[in-house]
Amino acid sequence: MTKITVARGDGIGPEIMDATLNILKAAGAQLDIEEIEIGEKVYLAGNSAGIEPSAWDSLRRTRVFLKAPITTPQGGGFKSLNVTTRKVLGLYANVRPCVSYHPYVQTKHPVMDVVIIRENEEDLYAGIEHRQTDEVYQCLKLISRPGTEKIIRYAFEYARAYNRKKVTCFTKDNIMKMTDGLFHKVFEEIGAEYPELIKEHWIVDIGAAKLADTPENFDVIVMPNLYGDILSDVAAQITGSVGLAGSANIGDGFAMFEAIHGSAPRIAGMNKANPSGLLLGAIQMLVHIGQNQVAENIQNAWLKTLEDGQHTYDIYKEGTSKARLGTAEFAAAVIARLGQKPASLQPVDYSKSAANFQIKVTPKPAAKKELMGVDVFLHTADRNPDQLAEAIQSATQGALSLSMITNRGTKVWPNGFPETFCTDHWRCRFKNHSSITYDDVLQLLSGLHEKGLPIIKTENLYHFDGEPAYTAAQGQ
Repeated sequence: MTKITVARGDGIGPEIMDATLNILKAAGAQLDIEEIEIGEKVYLAGNSAGIEPSAWDSLRRTRVFLKAPITTPQGGGFKSLNVTTRKVLGLYANVRPCVSYHPYVQTKHPVMDVVIIRENEEDLYAGIEHRQTDEVYQCLKLISRPGTEKIIRYAFEYARAYNRKKVTCFTKDNIMKMTDGLFHKVFEEIGAEYPELIKEHWIVDIGAAKLADTPENFDVIVMPNLYGDILSDVAAQITGSVGLAGSANIGDGFAMFEAIHGSAPRIAGMNKANPSGLLLGAIQMLVHIGQNQVAENIQNAWLKTLEDGQHTYDIYKEGTSKARLGTAEFAAAVIARLGQKPASLQPVDYSKSAANFQIKVTPKPAAKKELMGVDVFLHTADRNPDQLAEAIQSATQGALSLSMITNRGTKVWPNGFPETFCTDHWRCRFKNHSSITYDDVLQLLSGLHEKGLPIIKTENLYHFDGEPAYTAAQGQ
């Protein structure tokens, strides 16, 4: 018996969880289930995270979470339960197989079989946002080397374990040269350790276009958090239905499994919902806990059910489908086919599959770090950068001198273009030809403050091992 924690969720959650657990039980899954309550009721009871503190005790005991979709109440103050769970439990890898089931599920891409592996903890989903001026808000994009190394190594280990042939990386490092640039660089470094696998990199915009147009050219795709969130839904939809996609969230010692769709309250209690997404998430869970044969039997029975035209309303199609089934009836149809395999769809074989990889992170020696300058962000409604530069220069003296002013990342001083649109948010870069001390920065900030120039924030400019650890401005 393996202990797992189960949450039935909101909306259609209880119905599809009942269907899924009935199938798992009928197939002989050896599970010791603890149930917790999450979602709307918990939110409305005053817990902004949507999960009671006591529920974490169950998750610490079982370390495996099968979760139905939840409803997050409208309005502010309610935090994403998925994001909270991923971060608290360190679930760094989101794994979404996206497979077409042509001709039984309608799709324009009949031979699609792509696994998207998404970094799950950092990037813009760090959730660090600020309003800085009347007109400008910021969201910080954080990419770490350890976080990047873990997700990329996981992608290569997954490809090796599941006999995949190619791993593709999507980034936007032609623009975000340091953050996405790090992701791409680590992909190249780690990829060299897997000579048997094909490696390729695409800029995310053209990569996304190719994924939507010719998904059969991809196998395993690894991406930073935001791109992965968007494109895993796109990939699931173009297979035929988001409702058929399951998801695994994997960490060091913890894992969460779920459907990728929402709680669909409009059809709750109507015995209409398709339980396939949650069921496929549960199949990933069975492989994760080592019950591979049960997982294989269930998925092959599910494939046979699709092949026999036994469909729920969302994928029902005249001429292809043989019966329109409710949630419970679909589960019964899968149970009736346990022990069978599909005839035309490709049967699955999990006999040699493993989901628990030992992901190592290689420590890097500390670099020599030198402070060379500072970016000072100012809030002023005056739209004339030349006048701003004059005011700054009259207010500052010492080791640091003004070298550049940008607005929304574009250089506007010196020698800016009058056509450039400016907001009330200015980045002013101060540098020296040699290293400085933080006392020099404090002297600079004191001068700006005494002049009445409103400082929003600062970013120190460093050299690491002699190389600039900051980017130039657009137009510089």
